[in-house]
Amino acid sequence: MHVNPAASAAPTPLAPDVFRFEDTCNVYLLRHDRRAVLIDFGYGAVLDHLADFDVDEVTDVLVTHHHRDQVQGLARAVAAGIRVWVPPVERELIAEVDEHWRTRRFDNDYDVRQDRFSLLEQVPVTGTVDEYRTRRYGHAEIHTLPLPGHTPGSVGYLVTAGGRRLAFVGDLIHGEGRVWSLAATQWAYTGSHENHGKEGVAATILSTMRLLDTGAESLLPSHGAPVTDPPTAVARLRGKLTELLQMNRRTPFDPERMLYRPWTEITPHLLRNTTSMANSYALLSDSGTALLLDFGYDLTTGLPGGQDRSARRPLLESITALRRDHGIDRVEVALPTHYHDDHVAGFNLLREVHGTEVWSPSHIAPVLAAPRRFDLPCLWYDPIPVDRELPVNGSVRWREYEIGVHDLPGHTLYAAAYAFTVDGRKVIATGDQQTTEWEPGLRPEILNYQYRNRFRIDDYTRSAELYRALRPELMISGHWFPFEVSDAYLDMLLEKGRQLARLHRELLPAELDLGAEGFAARIGPYRHVARPGETIRYTVEIRNPFPHEEAAEVRLILPAGWHAEPSVVRSAVPPGREASVEFAVRVPAGAPRAERLRLAADLTVGALRLGQQAEALVSVR
Repeated sequence: MHVNPAASAAPTPLAPDVFRFEDTCNVYLLRHDRRAVLIDFGYGAVLDHLADFDVDEVTDVLVTHHHRDQVQGLARAVAAGIRVWVPPVERELIAEVDEHWRTRRFDNDYDVRQDRFSLLEQVPVTGTVDEYRTRRYGHAEIHTLPLPGHTPGSVGYLVTAGGRRLAFVGDLIHGEGRVWSLAATQWAYTGSHENHGKEGVAATILSTMRLLDTGAESLLPSHGAPVTDPPTAVARLRGKLTELLQMNRRTPFDPERMLYRPWTEITPHLLRNTTSMANSYALLSDSGTALLLDFGYDLTTGLPGGQDRSARRPLLESITALRRDHGIDRVEVALPTHYHDDHVAGFNLLREVHGTEVWSPSHIAPVLAAPRRFDLPCLWYDPIPVDRELPVNGSVRWREYEIGVHDLPGHTLYAAAYAFTVDGRKVIATGDQQTTEWEPGLRPEILNYQYRNRFRIDDYTRSAELYRALRPELMISGHWFPFEVSDAYLDMLLEKGRQLARLHRELLPAELDLGAEGFAARIGPYRHVARPGETIRYTVEIRNPFPHEEAAEVRLILPAGWHAEPSVVRSAVPPGREASVEFAVRVPAGAPRAERLRLAADLTVGALRLGQQAEALVSVR
């Protein structure tokens, strides 16, 4: 028998058919007809005391956050056939925690989150809870509310029992206005955000305010007694946390503005979200619907250290304000300026909760739909299905607006500019192409190129020429304020784009052109998970760097015992052009489980042996 000697055997009734059981954390039991749903699990000792609750069977466990004191007994729940539901952005810290322990950095470690307070061994889960929605788990109707603070991915659960609204809040709050841990609220070592080092403190303030909006009459924490007077407890906690937060801030923290007034008006029908990491914009229709330009990390208080999923959480809080204050009954469409996570992280959640369609320019859509195929930085973790692909260098009609869709390479090859007229003003949305902070003689404009994003030498000359052709009055961008466009600004961008191209040509080899990236081959899919015996089809894109036609030879370098068909491909490539060649790679039937095996494309063009120019990764599972 699995017994935790520290656990209390006496159930504490909280409401009709709602009980608390003290283990390594408070385990809450919701009873109906001798069946129960649990919120958090602790060591699992509650299973040894079901008779004390007049319960025969537990059907489901809902987890508030991934910390070990909440979930250390989950393997026992799985063995008993109990369904396990976890927060969406912390799934990997429970169901795939072995990989987390394998890859977590310890040397030169600046990630101060408490992500190591996770399970020692992973356990499978049934699925993730549906944030912002009410659904049935076992017998219980439960609403899941994101509650970042104690961890970035924490959730809370709202239940009505005996006519009372109960909120199960994890470790967001403790007792009558304290927190279980301040250390847990430090998500980043340092950073440029004003809340640096106190990201979770700011998030806790916002989450507790959000809790009060739900009308919860009692807050049930993971540790400590129930909070019976939520307004008083939250007021005390908010005051103390704000004092702590203000110690390092240059400007006062204004949670009311963030939570209730996130949108600022650019024109009456064009709004900017002031609380998002990467600006998102709402184009409003007189029909009562909205189109969003980008939607990444809403209501951000600063991003945690690390790049794992549990450090990157999308929210939807600004949509409530859009509906309440601007007469919007539906966010109809979301458009990406480019594929980067801080611009698209919320797209899937928008679709799931609000039915928003994703429209994407045709050259960005493949990256959204299959991110693992691409060797690119800043990719979102999941595929983002595209409901409508838009032709590039054309236009699309949405409600009363005609929106020009323009290819905008530079910051990344997979980017677009959108040109439209709203309230009589000609606007262009340019994503992260340039900083839009230019002040002649005082502040230079930064051309925001990143080589790994697939920057090409002439991209900024072409974008400047596009702006001059479109003649916008107002430029809106990804991380900067709206900018009034002048002829002097457009002339400066063209001059600077030409300067950038000239310097690249003067610095890089004159006798061959490998482009700004310096590679003549790329291979896709870049990442793939294969089964033993599977055949993987690879495409290798090759570039002729010479000003005359040359024969190119490509062979794949494979793990031992693997084979490609054909083994070598030879192709004539026109001067300065690209070509694609195909390979079929068979994984041996007896291949053992392995993570991130490497293969490479070895390239020779004419007499120039370039070698293993591009790699791809294969995991065998």
